[in-house]
Amino acid sequence: MGYLIDFVLHIDDHLVNIVNTFGGSTYLILFAIIFIETGAVILPFLPGDSLLFAAAALAANPAYGLNIWLFIALFLLAAIGGDSLNFYLGHRVGAALSNHSWFGRLINKDKLAQSERFFKKHGPLAIFLGRFMPIIRTFVPFTAAGSQFPYHRFLKYNVSAAVTWIIICCGGGYFFGNIPFVKEHFSAVVLGIIVISLIPALVGWLKGRHSTPQAPKPHSQNVPEDN
Repeated sequence: MGYLIDFVLHIDDHLVNIVNTFGGSTYLILFAIIFIETGAVILPFLPGDSLLFAAAALAANPAYGLNIWLFIALFLLAAIGGDSLNFYLGHRVGAALSNHSWFGRLINKDKLAQSERFFKKHGPLAIFLGRFMPIIRTFVPFTAAGSQFPYHRFLKYNVSAAVTWIIICCGGGYFFGNIPFVKEHFSAVVLGIIVISLIPALVGWLKGRHSTPQAPKPHSQNVPEDN
């Protein structure tokens, strides 16, 4: 865990080492990290927003010979594909997997329950909003599938969220990541990105602690309607 924290806080230095060590394979390595972050369900702590920002910043620097458009294409495939795999797991084996003794030790059930409340509150919009919230974005597809949410509707929100997320994160890194002030304080910038992305989850948690429980209302169907 200590190495992971160091990797996130000094992600720019670690990405430079990856590029210098693996060259063109860097694309596949970063693709795998983004794909696994949501696709594996049990690894929600892998870097997402900060990785996209740092990778785009390196791509903007001609010294590293990286192609920003290839990054964008691969990150899109990784984000959409990872969520789709997550949805598939939730649809096929969701209930059994979440109650499995081995899986139960690996998954954060509190975060899973939080994502379930988030999905129930926001409905399909949670699929879009969850993409911008670390950890929550890993569990929302799993939760949506367990709620019998149709995949074709899930995919619509999944694609639009992935495109928006990557444009914001990669655009920010590409155009601002090499500004001298940002380069000199990259760790602080990464922390800022993490804090900003966690604000919606923190606000929701605080509201939940101070809200008065209400009796559940009857529903005609289990699947939330589009907003």
